[in-house]
Amino acid sequence: MIPAAFEYYRPKDMAGVIALLQEHGDDARVVAGGHSLIPMMKLRMAEVPHLIDLQGIDGLGGITIKDGAVRIGAMTTQHEIITSQALADAAPIMKEAALQIADPQVRYMGTVGGNVANGDPGNDMPGLMQCLDAQFHLTGPDGDRAVAARDFYEAAYMTERADDEVLTAVTFATPVGGHAYEKQKRKIGDYATAAAAVQISKAGGKVATASIAMTNLSDTPIWSQAAGAALLGTDCGEAANKAAVAAMLDDIDPTEDNRGPVAFKRHAAGIVLGRAIARAWSRA
Repeated sequence: MIPAAFEYYRPKDMAGVIALLQEHGDDARVVAGGHSLIPMMKLRMAEVPHLIDLQGIDGLGGITIKDGAVRIGAMTTQHEIITSQALADAAPIMKEAALQIADPQVRYMGTVGGNVANGDPGNDMPGLMQCLDAQFHLTGPDGDRAVAARDFYEAAYMTERADDEVLTAVTFATPVGGHAYEKQKRKIGDYATAAAAVQISKAGGKVATASIAMTNLSDTPIWSQAAGAALLGTDCGEAANKAAVAAMLDDIDPTEDNRGPVAFKRHAAGIVLGRAIARAWSRA
């Protein structure tokens, strides 16, 4: 398919991006790696008269780990996430999740910022960022601001980001304890039928902290506070695992599509979360 005609811009700085967004309003979109927006344009599911490419702007990429905090620039690719030893040491769940995104060709170009910013409930990074309690950093005409990942998503493809703002980075505290990212999908390269991100820490043989987020099981990613709470103070055995799964199932709201009926998706969600909890606990 061929997209509708559009004007292409490649500004050299963020001021130029913001100026274009203000000038063209709803008719303008920014593009990072292009693996979400460009296919939608080709299929005529999205018509973008003014396309603003962020590839020419310095300072939007890179991974920084300092003083117990991780900063990932929005233009950092999934491939860079996978190959960063420093990030693998500080937050190994990032590499584990990135390796399950699409395929190597997509990961070479797909960016963290693009994955989290467009509000696609099927993307892997939004739920992961909620699990890590990340902050999304936005730049607009009024300056910079940060929004918690857990507050960012409003509905499918609708987020807290204003039309004239650009997501520039994500930050989060270095996670502690064990981790797991578990994903069920129909084939390599597909979106998840269900996916779970889990971080668990241990103290005295019991669960000290637990964070759980689910992907592609509602019109937004779901951080299930109740599921995490069900694990606190337990030995993370079978009963606690089942209680966490039950709490998560109360929080999700899947719909039937070509990945299966609602009952199957709920079953898959329970299986992947149960596995993720067990694996995270074994690493804690």
